[in-house]
Amino acid sequence: MYLSASNIKKMSRVKRLNIINSVSGVKPGNLIGTKDQNSQTNLAIISSVVHLGSNPPYLGFILRPDQNVRRHTYENILENGLFTINHITSNLIEQAHYTSAKFEKNISEFKKCGFTEEYIEDFSTPFVKESKLKMGLIHEESVTIKSSGTLMVIGRILHLIVPDTALSEEGHIDLNIADSVGISGLNSYYALDKIGQFPFARVDIEKKPN
Repeated sequence: MYLSASNIKKMSRVKRLNIINSVSGVKPGNLIGTKDQNSQTNLAIISSVVHLGSNPPYLGFILRPDQNVRRHTYENILENGLFTINHITSNLIEQAHYTSAKFEKNISEFKKCGFTEEYIEDFSTPFVKESKLKMGLIHEESVTIKSSGTLMVIGRILHLIVPDTALSEEGHIDLNIADSVGISGLNSYYALDKIGQFPFARVDIEKKPN
């Protein structure tokens, strides 16, 4: 099937939404944990987490501000300055998906969706106890993307929790062992299977024939 820009524009809103949200492929499935100044917690599913730098260690994710819909995640990050990123595992996908419902500010998705708040050291924002791979970050900046009316929220990793069995001596994380899942579109979930690993690519190393 070939679709031109004109074809895409003429589609029904739901069909266009589903197609365009899926064409980028499988994205990481994560839960963003936050807490406001009154200790009200929030948990939101996000599929847009990206690596932005290793030293310092920066990650970012995309939010779409809406004047008609309150974004509790972003409000809490601005208040508290901290957030957590927690990988979704295969046994958590249904309750993780449920966090996308529009709950009121005074209702915690942790409690409503069956997750356990977990705190470490002096970090005041909750991790998801049930998650195997998780990070605690401090908010560094938010960048407005004018073309799409979105925000990229950028954080620096302060705490990182990785299963010992999923971490190699060289620092490679096996997401298959960590049971991390991916998301396509708005509601399709995929298991991640490791199918290969190669040395750092250099022009002076020839590719071996099949």
